[in-house]
Amino acid sequence: MAKTIHLEIVTPDRKLLSEDVEFVGAPGYNGEFGVLPDHAPFLSALGVGSLHYNKDGRTYWIFLSGGFAEVSGNKMSVLAEVAERAEEIDAERARKAKDRAEKRMIEQKAQIDFARTQAALQRALARMKTKNMVA
Repeated sequence: MAKTIHLEIVTPDRKLLSEDVEFVGAPGYNGEFGVLPDHAPFLSALGVGSLHYNKDGRTYWIFLSGGFAEVSGNKMSVLAEVAERAEEIDAERARKAKDRAEKRMIEQKAQIDFARTQAALQRALARMKTKNMVA
């Protein structure tokens, strides 16, 4: 039995990560899932949230917003729309985005797209949660 699984995280802009890790927890579209070495192959849509992985006794956190994860042959590939390491997240920017989204939802003006505003709020809250995991 293998002791690690290779994790790659790629966005349209960059390759964020390519490392051998011991465990991955990810925000699936319908709930979180975990992946260990020698996991059965599968494909999952990703939601908005925090991916975490364990390596050398430490846990690392990454904010994800949408995309797909594929597990096959002791490798997990994440193709994400947006991915940011927790230490890269600007907490003040995320807080301001949260405040803007909450204000828009309260205003409930006809010209505001409620679903888009709700998604913006969800992304801001997930970024703040991910950032707080390492703060």
